[in-house]
Amino acid sequence: MTQIRSILLTGCSSGIGAYCARALKAEGWRVLATVRTDADLAALAAEGIEAFQLDYRDATSIATLFETVMAATGGTLDAVFNNGAYSQPGAVEDLPVEALREQFEANVFGWHDLTRRIVPVMRAQGHGRIVQCSSILGLVPMPYRGAYNASKHAIEALSLTMRMELRGSGIHVSLIEPGPIESKIAINALRYVEKYIDIENSVHRAAYEKQLARLRQGGVKSKNKLGPDAVHAVLTHALNSPKPRPHYPVTRPAKLGIAMKRLLPAGFFYDMLARQEP
Repeated sequence: MTQIRSILLTGCSSGIGAYCARALKAEGWRVLATVRTDADLAALAAEGIEAFQLDYRDATSIATLFETVMAATGGTLDAVFNNGAYSQPGAVEDLPVEALREQFEANVFGWHDLTRRIVPVMRAQGHGRIVQCSSILGLVPMPYRGAYNASKHAIEALSLTMRMELRGSGIHVSLIEPGPIESKIAINALRYVEKYIDIENSVHRAAYEKQLARLRQGGVKSKNKLGPDAVHAVLTHALNSPKPRPHYPVTRPAKLGIAMKRLLPAGFFYDMLARQEP
């Protein structure tokens, strides 16, 4: 009998993570999904998905999750999809160090901690897939998203370096770079604006007011915004292809942004981005 492949997916309370967890389970994977709250844990468990709690900002939570997953699988794991993250809006000059530190704890350091624990397991078994849900903002930065841009740039650099270092090990590393995808990331960003950004005393106050209105309605409304199934499609390739790609840009804006960065003069390109609606 063919052994069922196992995958650990993080950030599965909604959006990309929730969709991919359900879709991969339907495709025959053993899915081990993580969320942060008891309510989300119960919702996944009710669907027959093995669910665990994880807070990337908490080293104890990461260690506990890893040990629990290893106990559940007998010490093996075929794939990991690091997806759980949030976006900290704000002009760079308005970002307190605490905001940047928390952004990196959740979006970079936690991912790195979990991945480092998994790599020896994959080395021992001689195979594995590490897929990182990065962002087009990890390649093409946008104004007022400096903390998130920086976290995704860091993930891009760490992951590509790891991909090179794991060459020949049987472990493959891929980055998915979605553009606009239907999710709760915009709504969830509101609390981090309120927590860290002093809007009233900022020179960017007018721009923030526009951003807040858009965040409250769930982000930009656009025909270019795709559903999470678009991410699942490329995730499937990264997990199953004998030669998974290093980069998987997903939406039209993501692919267009990469092309323009490659073809346009740098000064013109960044001036064009700076003129985009905040």
